[in-house]
Amino acid sequence: METQTNGTVNLDKQTSGNVPPNFNQQPNFNQQPNFNQQPNFNQQTPNVPTKFCKHCGAKIPVDAVICTACGRQVESLAGANQAQPQIVINNSSQSTSSASASASASVNAGANGKAKNKWTAFLLCLFLGWAGGHKFYEGKIVWGIIYLCTFGLFYIGWIVDLIILLTKPNPYYVK
Repeated sequence: METQTNGTVNLDKQTSGNVPPNFNQQPNFNQQPNFNQQPNFNQQTPNVPTKFCKHCGAKIPVDAVICTACGRQVESLAGANQAQPQIVINNSSQSTSSASASASASVNAGANGKAKNKWTAFLLCLFLGWAGGHKFYEGKIVWGIIYLCTFGLFYIGWIVDLIILLTKPNPYYVK
């Protein structure tokens, strides 16, 4: 229901069913909010079981892993309780480096073949490489015969073997 007087519109209280009853009520913008009021985090629903945080003492749900009041972790994570494999390291009691080096050399020699001196093989390859001298030294008899019959694979295999022997460690192991 509207009435007009001097170009202004006045709204009277409306009683129709499609308008909310507080529609004409104006909000109060002069009211100041209360920022000093602290929220109460300790309020829980009555049916939820609770426990106390071990850091701040606040009531939190029983299944909480992180405190809802202070944010710190109160329980360990579910995946952290899995059994870890046991690792056993058996170190020898020998304290000298030469003893451990000889022990590792004997282990490597057994697993990787016979130990050969790099410089002996290099000198044999340099002077007798065309005849396969270094191949016979390594115990590769068939390759030694092939080098002997083909003059070190037509001198190309001889040159390649010289370069390869320079890049090997001393001692190197031959199977």
